[in-house]
Amino acid sequence: MTDHPRRVTRALLSVSDKTGLIDFAKALAAHDVELVSTGGTAKAIAAAGFEVKDVSELTGFPEMMDGRVKTLHPKVHGGLLAIRDNKDHADAMTAHGIAPIDLLVVNLYPFEATVDKGAGFEDCIENIDIGGPAMIRAAAKNHDDVAVVVEAQDYQAVLDELAANKGATTLKLRRRLAAKAYARTAAYDAAISNWFNRQLEIGAPDFRAFGGRLIQSLRYGENPHQTAAFYATPDKRPGVSTARQLQGKELSYNNINDTDAAYECIGEFDAKRTAACVIVKHANPCGVAEGSDLVSAYRKALACDSTSAFGGIIAMNRALDADTAREITKIFTEVIIAPDASEEAVAIIGARKNLRLLLAGSLPDPRAPGLTAKTVAGGLLVQSRDNAVVDDMSFRVVTKRAPTDAEMRDLKFAFRVAKHVKSNTIIYAKDLATVGIGAGQMSRVDSARIAARKAQDAAAELKLAEPLTKGSVVASDAFFPFADGMLACIEAGATAVVQPGGSMRDDEVIKAADEHGIAMVFTGTRHFRH
Repeated sequence: MTDHPRRVTRALLSVSDKTGLIDFAKALAAHDVELVSTGGTAKAIAAAGFEVKDVSELTGFPEMMDGRVKTLHPKVHGGLLAIRDNKDHADAMTAHGIAPIDLLVVNLYPFEATVDKGAGFEDCIENIDIGGPAMIRAAAKNHDDVAVVVEAQDYQAVLDELAANKGATTLKLRRRLAAKAYARTAAYDAAISNWFNRQLEIGAPDFRAFGGRLIQSLRYGENPHQTAAFYATPDKRPGVSTARQLQGKELSYNNINDTDAAYECIGEFDAKRTAACVIVKHANPCGVAEGSDLVSAYRKALACDSTSAFGGIIAMNRALDADTAREITKIFTEVIIAPDASEEAVAIIGARKNLRLLLAGSLPDPRAPGLTAKTVAGGLLVQSRDNAVVDDMSFRVVTKRAPTDAEMRDLKFAFRVAKHVKSNTIIYAKDLATVGIGAGQMSRVDSARIAARKAQDAAAELKLAEPLTKGSVVASDAFFPFADGMLACIEAGATAVVQPGGSMRDDEVIKAADEHGIAMVFTGTRHFRH
């Protein structure tokens, strides 16, 4: 690929975000670039004292229809699309008085921001840009001759090339800008189409598009031989994508994935009701607890599986305080995420150079609608977010014995956690804390036994006389297909069970529970998490 320089003689600027606009216009003028602009952009440039031609002077038509029609004109698109070295194109330009446009600078109407602030339907429609995407796509298609800039952060790259190449841009830069331009319009259209689908309550549109903006290029993906990057979508859900990182090393792919899992789980616990802590390792909670304050919740969560917690991710549902910060720093932790933190807590965490501290501002709403997507070979699996919440469920007693108040409290806690553990899931809980977690096994019996074994290991470490599963309750994310899984839980010491129900053998499982004097409730809601 040669440099294929193209001198910039004329630039068309039309921006809603005017960050850096005047300095950029000034620099272009210094390179003898003729400035053409529209509406508010032209007024801003003129007010700064620079000569600028309104686009209506270029086209011979005024802006009309409240500005909806201003750049949709052959003298604009001809100037962008004409191939400079093509004689027929050059002759057409001469015959129709079309001047070349060598640089297009457009950032689009703020549709995403308009939706994000909760604007009404008509306001959102008016913030759908038409002329901007049309010009961007035209300029990007003709990148052999035209440079296209879609955001202010690329102004300097253009100016550097103009300075280095006597007022010209190189093909390498123009191609890079063109690729970015098409990605920007694709993300913009994806935001619009997904908004329309939500407004019209269309769950499975004929075409589905997703778009995002780069937050961070990552050193690698799940493994060192994989490339990776982190993108933000228009969905402004509080969490790792919106959090402010106060300190610590750059987040890795696995850090981001695990931190998201931790913060989504902690969002289940209303901070006004209780303090809560979630510890995650490899995207699975390894300890969850409620407490009178954060430090007690953290200690209870850690006691569940302190071995797995080493190098884990910790999420809090309240502002991190100094006592909790001191306790956390006693072991190696990768990431702490919380809505906020006290100055003293920030200082304590600051003494651990590599420990990342993220402040998300608020908690994610577990009831909020949304979409999740997963790639499969040649396709995407898209579904609505699992926004079923324990507090909205009816716990139906199906055994002769009903749970005690304490058991019911722990059953609800355990099922709240089960939603965020990989299936097959078994959660043992006692006194609003997990005491054994079995995750991601092919057999529910295996999950029950693994969770019980972890509880035995924790008891040994804590020097307890018996595992905390004795007298615990148990939650299963899906129904017990046979009684054997539940019997394994009873053997571990569980006295009450919560499960969705719905198996052909529910009667068999209920009978086994009654024979052992176990209380069992059905929720009617399954929480598979694959």
